[in-house]
Amino acid sequence: MTQTWSTTGPGVLRLPSGRLVRGRGLRRPRPAGPTPEYAVYLLGKQPPDVPWEARWLRWPDFRLPADAADARDVLREAWERAAGERVELACGGGRGRTGTALACLAVLDGVPADDAVGFVRRNYDRRAVETPWQRRFVRRFAVTG
Repeated sequence: MTQTWSTTGPGVLRLPSGRLVRGRGLRRPRPAGPTPEYAVYLLGKQPPDVPWEARWLRWPDFRLPADAADARDVLREAWERAAGERVELACGGGRGRTGTALACLAVLDGVPADDAVGFVRRNYDRRAVETPWQRRFVRRFAVTG
């Protein structure tokens, strides 16, 4: 059985179900310790290759995912895999896109959509989810997700 993230690791968010997922900014060095087993990179251009399984979700900075249906599928897979794998979500800075994606995972985990941004801000980064349209994306994620 794979060991998931440490609850005290940098950027690790514990969802209400107990699933652990790590958010991070790619412009900062990768934290010491275990590597992800699965990662979702939320970037406007294709990320560099990494030695673990990864998905690229095209998502320009300060915007929304280029394909909302693809985003729902990718984020659902990340949430499912976080039950037993080390899953990482990352964008350039680790706040806007990463925070939005983490809030969507929180919705999948049972956090009411209207509370998901606050949940991520309290438990991951107080400045997560940077734009009004990112907050709206999270609220609507529950309806379409």
